[in-house]
Amino acid sequence: MNGTQYFRKRRRCDVVVLRTVILIFLLTIWLLFLPGCGHSKQARVDVPPPPASTSAPASTESPAVSRPAGTVKDDRLPGAKSNDVDLAEPIIPSSSAPLATETGRASWYGPPYHNRVGSNGEVYNMHAMTAAHRTLPLGSIVRVTNLKTGHTALVRITDRGPFIPGRVLDLSLAAARKLDVYMPGVAEVKVEVMQTPAPLETGGKWAVQIGGFPHEPEARKLADHLTHRYRTAKVLCFASPAGDWWVRVRVLDDDRERARLLSAETETTEGAVFLVRLD
Repeated sequence: MNGTQYFRKRRRCDVVVLRTVILIFLLTIWLLFLPGCGHSKQARVDVPPPPASTSAPASTESPAVSRPAGTVKDDRLPGAKSNDVDLAEPIIPSSSAPLATETGRASWYGPPYHNRVGSNGEVYNMHAMTAAHRTLPLGSIVRVTNLKTGHTALVRITDRGPFIPGRVLDLSLAAARKLDVYMPGVAEVKVEVMQTPAPLETGGKWAVQIGGFPHEPEARKLADHLTHRYRTAKVLCFASPAGDWWVRVRVLDDDRERARLLSAETETTEGAVFLVRLD
């Protein structure tokens, strides 16, 4: 082998070695990055926040307002206006004796009447110890006894009803729960009148209420008929919060006997006729 051939062979070997070194270097770099590229990305996990602290948050309410004993701030329903209402049972002297007694079926009423103005002008609160009666003076206090369970409660009459034949009392939700009427819906009760702001047998403002009618045309038709028949009476047709329709007839001078006679001689194919005291 001459010198020229030797140097050519040496150059080829050097090129091969250089290429091998470069290849090894690139392979090493590729192997270093392979773990990060060869595995799938880790799935994102949403970790729930830690539970809220059990300590009570700082109050944001305005300073407390002094309220009469036995009243609370009632804002139990969303959107309802906060107002001071007496949710406790009425209090009467222990020596009080019943002025009158009746027995019949009691029911209860809540929504959609809750937070609406009742017959006595107050906003009805189904969490207060109240009831509706057709003929007792508004503001009367009665003692109600569930004849099946023996539970008793004092309630204040603030509204008119129930306008369903065979029922004598409509309890608030709170009273219905205390008297075991809430779950069955209706129960046989004894109603003892303990206090009244006005006489039971004389005076008062009386009317006749007829209904309820499922549709307005039937109620309007009866109202027009009664308007022509009793020209001195004031006949009103109105919708109840429950969606049905009622007719109320106010006789001349709101006289009890006139209202009683009108209720006795009035017939309707739908609903029922009720004698009702307005005050």
